[in-house]
Amino acid sequence: MDPHLLRTFVTVTRCGSFSEAARELGYTQSAVSQHIAALENDLGAILLLRRPVAPTDIGVRLLEHAEPLLLRLHAARADIARLTAAPAARIVIGASPPALSSLFTRTLADLRQTHPRLEVTVRVLGREAIPREVATATLDLGLIDGIAAPNDPLHLPDIGPLTAMAIAEQPLAVALPAQHPLSRRAGLRLVDLADARWIDAPDTAVSLSQLRTVSGSDGYRTSLRYEGTDMRGLIALITAGHGLALLPQQSIDGIPGISAVPLAAPRLVHRTEALHSSTLDGPQALLAAALTATTA
Repeated sequence: MDPHLLRTFVTVTRCGSFSEAARELGYTQSAVSQHIAALENDLGAILLLRRPVAPTDIGVRLLEHAEPLLLRLHAARADIARLTAAPAARIVIGASPPALSSLFTRTLADLRQTHPRLEVTVRVLGREAIPREVATATLDLGLIDGIAAPNDPLHLPDIGPLTAMAIAEQPLAVALPAQHPLSRRAGLRLVDLADARWIDAPDTAVSLSQLRTVSGSDGYRTSLRYEGTDMRGLIALITAGHGLALLPQQSIDGIPGISAVPLAAPRLVHRTEALHSSTLDGPQALLAAALTATTA
């Protein structure tokens, strides 16, 4: 399959319009129609209904393959560009909110002392975006977090030749309002909280889908969904009694109005990893090495 035709197909499906896709891609509408016709002819199947524009069942199946394929092609181009590019005088780092630890800020400060002219950009992103942005060279280094069994790696998507290295593992705690009936417990089991009211904050706390997976329960009903990367916003919602959240214990210890009760079972940790390309060099490599040296 021609990747250009595949890209046109994905864009038309997302836009729901041949004309909108043409504007986004910089093609004429006629060219977009020709791309779709050529792809359908190549595969011997109708991929799109024309009125209204929507994928057929076969088109839906192709979409499942198309987006990962295009991402992998983008990642391959970015990886080759890294090998041929001159060493950069700047570094772009992406991090999920809980991964922005004091360890990272101290290590970055040390790097800037040894490289005073280095331009540094830090972007706070959702967890799903970080592997994709590292693979496509939008980020030089990613800091990503999640839950795992002790000493187990995070489960990350296979979207390119990326290297993940452990930075830290920390205890998890249930964050609840200080006045909550469970706030004075020495520990809490996840299974006992299946009927509690939870805040689903997939980019700042452990997502409810993960809670259901690790506990084997269909519970953990969503009281409120928080779509953001600002930890302070999530803390304010918990303090106000809108629901519970599972977070790294050190991120909530000592916060007024919040009780951090350790997770007693299952045996899980909050794990942070540094994610980068296999061709990392220069200041980026120094930063990654310094961060991961703490776990040696």
